[in-house]
Amino acid sequence: MNKKLEDGARAIANVASMRRILASRGMALSAIFLAAGCTVGPDYVKPTTQAPAAFKESQGWKVAQPKDAIERGKWWEAFADPELNALVAQVQFGNYNVAAAEAQFRQARSLVQQARSAYFPTVTAGASVTRSRTSSNLGRIAPQLGTVTDYQLPVDATWEIDLWGRIRRSVEANRANAQASAADVESIRLSAQAELAQDYFLLRALDSQKQLLDQSSTAYERSLTLTKNRYVGGIASRADVAQAETQLRTTQAQAIDVGVQRAQLEHAIAILIGKAPADFSLPMAPLTAIPLPMPAGLPSELLERRPDVAAAERRLASANAQIGIAEAAYYPTLTLGGTFGFESTDFSKWLSLPSRFWSIGPSIAETVFDAGLRRARTDQARGLYDQTIAQYRQTVLTGFQEVEDNLAALRILEQEADVQDAAVKAAEESVALTNNQYKAGIVSYLNVVIAQTAALNNERTQVDIQGRRLAASVQLIRALGGGWDASQLPNNDALAVRDDSVGPVTKRTAGDNAGGAK
Repeated sequence: MNKKLEDGARAIANVASMRRILASRGMALSAIFLAAGCTVGPDYVKPTTQAPAAFKESQGWKVAQPKDAIERGKWWEAFADPELNALVAQVQFGNYNVAAAEAQFRQARSLVQQARSAYFPTVTAGASVTRSRTSSNLGRIAPQLGTVTDYQLPVDATWEIDLWGRIRRSVEANRANAQASAADVESIRLSAQAELAQDYFLLRALDSQKQLLDQSSTAYERSLTLTKNRYVGGIASRADVAQAETQLRTTQAQAIDVGVQRAQLEHAIAILIGKAPADFSLPMAPLTAIPLPMPAGLPSELLERRPDVAAAERRLASANAQIGIAEAAYYPTLTLGGTFGFESTDFSKWLSLPSRFWSIGPSIAETVFDAGLRRARTDQARGLYDQTIAQYRQTVLTGFQEVEDNLAALRILEQEADVQDAAVKAAEESVALTNNQYKAGIVSYLNVVIAQTAALNNERTQVDIQGRRLAASVQLIRALGGGWDASQLPNNDALAVRDDSVGPVTKRTAGDNAGGAK
């Protein structure tokens, strides 16, 4: 009876001991996972920038009516030029700078997925067959076993516990870089679209100038014929004929010279849509578009509307996370590891239950001495953050400057256009009066040439100003972000999904590569 009581007491003591062991291990595991919630390094706070209350050059501008609003994203359609619409649409499909930016975004997105994989254990498996023989010279230390074949099938698993947030900061940094890359895609696309629209309007302005020069050449040719007839009749002098011919040839030369710049602009447009200049041409057509009323909005809105500003801000967030990664190196690393498998010297018993083996346990490591390496890396990360915040603020200031520059250009060019219109009307009246005086024999033909030349120059200047106003309108749209908004950046869920169909350019480029491989 006493023996049974002793056995019962011993069993109760064993159970209590087991409970204490389990409780201590549970507390240890709880402490580990509580520590895993710590994240070292500064939390990111978006920096403040001093934005003016209003743009300096926006004072006195007419407020745009609702019908004047630019369509979000497709701002070029507001110019109501079907050919321009067709060309700008091809930038998305054909521009290789946009294609390269989209490929770079896919790389940045894959880095986010790579960083996230560190949250989970790494499991490896393998199989090996080793045939070996133990040396007989070992004697008693290792009995002679002869030749044996060892069959092994191990499965290894390792898992780093993110005690100090190194992995979380790494994911944070890569996610911010991916968002910056997405903003870069929009910035490059917007720049290409704006450059194409600007080149298109300048090309059309040259077409209008060419049309003026051709019309003037036709008129001057008639004047030369008339002057020759008057010379034969003894009414005009030989000098009048020479002046009329000089005027005609000069105007024809100017018409030919316009073709140089037009050809260069046409080639530039071809490259922007991904075509060889030899495979692209634009038929001549005069400039018909007019500048748009441009409500610039508030300067503070610019921080959310420009993709380059958004990209700079996201890179700042990434640099902030890098500080946490560097500081996490000061703390120990905890890794859980385990191995399970089968091992046997007999192939028929290789996968049997007695052949199994396993091991599991944690390991902790701490760098004791590194000659200042961790401190240097932390200083480097902080220096990178300071550099990035300066670049962000410089990007914001540059954005303000570009808006002010183009608002000023539009304001001044509008005033110049009004004066130039008056100059054209005065020049046309001068030509009419001088022609009448010449026909009446009051003045020489030189006066007619001077008046006609002045009228032609004023008409060309009028067209040039119109083209510059349209180009400034496009540049202002680009400076304002082109209807883009920072809310369009990919969120965490979008970055977590593997998607090859980033855009039409990517699909087409991949198809081209596949075709080339065939």
